[in-house]
Amino acid sequence: MNKLDIQAYKGVWVFAEQRDGKLLDVGLELLATGRELADKLGEELVAVLFGNQVRSLADELASYGTDKVLVADSPVLAVYRNDSYSLALTELVNQRKPSIVLVGGTTIGMDLAPRVAAKLGTGLTAHAVSLKLDKDGCLLAQIPSFGGTIMASICCAKHRPQMVTVPPGFLKKPEKKTAKKASVETVKIAVTEKDVRTKVLEVFRQEPKSKPIQEAETVVCGGFGVGSKEGWKMVEDLAGALGGSIGATRPACDEGWAVQDEQMVGQSGKVIHPKLYFGIGISGVIHHLIGIKDSKVIVAINKDPKAPLASSADYVIQSDFRQVVPALISELQKIKK
Repeated sequence: MNKLDIQAYKGVWVFAEQRDGKLLDVGLELLATGRELADKLGEELVAVLFGNQVRSLADELASYGTDKVLVADSPVLAVYRNDSYSLALTELVNQRKPSIVLVGGTTIGMDLAPRVAAKLGTGLTAHAVSLKLDKDGCLLAQIPSFGGTIMASICCAKHRPQMVTVPPGFLKKPEKKTAKKASVETVKIAVTEKDVRTKVLEVFRQEPKSKPIQEAETVVCGGFGVGSKEGWKMVEDLAGALGGSIGATRPACDEGWAVQDEQMVGQSGKVIHPKLYFGIGISGVIHHLIGIKDSKVIVAINKDPKAPLASSADYVIQSDFRQVVPALISELQKIKK
């Protein structure tokens, strides 16, 4: 095998994910950090947009600090399918050789990025919470490791591109730049329907029953310490009494008490910014603490005073939640009367 010419790879790419003709914030968040990395490297920042009839989104992207927007506009990319998107992105990377590729840690991004990395024969760092460059210009992606007890820096030193996924909400969304706009280039891809093994027959969408937890002012979050589906009902009841949304840790989702895609909070879930956060039966490993760090008031209900969440909370109720939560609900009902 020929040795990879790392010096031939230049530029920072951000996969700008869109759904139903609307850009996701995570792509814009990545552009802000991508801009910092590109400036330090003295290289170009490029936003990559896939879809069908999405040119107007390219013009919007051009206002967020990128130097160029590459648009792959094709009916085969109208709806996300791993085959079509991974083949198209791999094709573009092989043609243009970016040094860094950043992808949002969404359900689509976490499906797309590993397939592309495998096709390219490069590494992928998933669930990064911050990005920086070492003295040699190699990308360092920081992730919580070993159950959230330490922060590890991952570097892809011998392969290119360097690929990273970052969950939504961890980075700050940039302001629009009206003075300078990027160039927009439409690129042709060789992928056709013959290359895709799946067909989308119907898209079914179900509206959430409550406000998404990223937008909620009050979030009641339950963890593994809740212990059962019956205990989880108390989490739901308290959220209802407070007029808030329900959050969950990964173990609570794994147990089937909560809906993972809608409710999981933490490094591999959602980052939330409520005015009031209740944590019930949650130990609070670093993954979860990162996800709630921007909460204005944190209340922990836990029998263990040494739980990490207790040390990060503004208020700690050291007791069994089975006694505390019904009492809280009762008092809230009295106030409403």
